[in-house]
This record gives sequence, C-alpha cells and structure tokens, in this order.
Amino acid sequence: MTATELVIALTKGRILRETLPLFESAGIRPLEDIEKSRKLLFDTNVDGVKLLLMRGSDVPTYVRFGSADIGVAGKDLILENGSDGFYEPLDLKIATCKMMTAEPVDAPVAVDRLRVATKFTNIAKRFYAERGQQIELIKLNGALELAPSLGLADAIVDIVDTGKTLKANGLVAKDTIADISSRVIVNKASMKIKNAMILDVLAKLRDAVTSVEA
Repeated sequence: MTATELVIALTKGRILRETLPLFESAGIRPLEDIEKSRKLLFDTNVDGVKLLLMRGSDVPTYVRFGSADIGVAGKDLILENGSDGFYEPLDLKIATCKMMTAEPVDAPVAVDRLRVATKFTNIAKRFYAERGQQIELIKLNGALELAPSLGLADAIVDIVDTGKTLKANGLVAKDTIADISSRVIVNKASMKIKNAMILDVLAKLRDAVTSVEA
C-alpha cells in the first residue's frame, strides 16, 4: 500500500449488498462482480482506490493496523473490541438492529447472580456492571437462544432484528444496550497521510447516505 493508494475493507454477505450501492452513489464501484469472484482485493473505477473483501469481524483489525485505510464495520464489533487506532466518522445507517438483553418469558423477577450467555462478553460485562448486577458470563458463538431453555443461562445478550427467533425460543427482548448499524472507520495514521483522499470519500458517502434518507 502506497501513499497514493486507498484500500477500503468491506464486509462480506448481506451488509455488502447494502454497502455497494452507497459506494456506487459515491462514485466508487468495483471493476468486476465482487459477489461472484473468489478474489479478495478488487480494483475500482477510481485510480488508486481498491476494495478489500473479508469477514466483518476482521475489518476493524485490518483498519486498526493500517492494512486497510478505511473500513465498514458493525457498531457491535466496535463496541465489543474498542476503537483504538481508528476514527468512526460516519454512520451508513444500514444493517440496522439493536443489541439487547433477552430472557425467558416466564423468567423469575430477580436472580442474585445472573448467568448471561453471549459472544459479546465485553459489552455484557460493561452493561451489567453499570446496573450493579453481578453476573456469570458464558461465552457462546452461536445458538444463544437455546441457552436459557436448556438451563445454561438465565439471560442472553445478542443482536436483535425482528425478534422472531427470540419468540420462537420462548424468549422476550428486555433492555436495549445499543443501536447497531454499519459505520465507516478510518485508520488514524491514514487520516493524516491521505487526508484529502479520505475526506473526499467521506464527503461523497455522506451525501449518498443523505440522499437515501431523503
């Protein structure tokens, strides 16, 4: 990566399908079909601007260490892992959902030491600490909704979209911890070295987001 090259890390999957139209509105589009290619690094119609495709959980790491100048990452990942090494200048307002607690519909009123299952352990730890609630954290990477019904946990902390999965597993959403959406993040060193290029991209993306909202 050179001082005149800008690498933008994008998240694979559903978020990509919402992200690409915004970048196209901002005048940046890949020269080939990203979703059909096995490549990970793509040239664009803008000289020196490349798109890097990866798992969402890796985007903040690539931006933090400067392997990518700009990235699109979920707010959940930023809250969980921190924002050291990068700025968060823009909310793209896509892939919106909520980080929430959820409990069984018939949960007891109070538990002295709550067992909480989640993959967002840092978020959960901070949330319950602020409430003065003692918890025992149980780290899970999937099937969180099953944990209460199988006696593994009293509550869960997870991303909630429609709430249908919670309902199907006898759970009800309780407290909203944070509103989640995809954010643009920028490496701090890149912002200094490639300031004009990055500010131009940010301004065009901001206009694209505004036009969608209008």
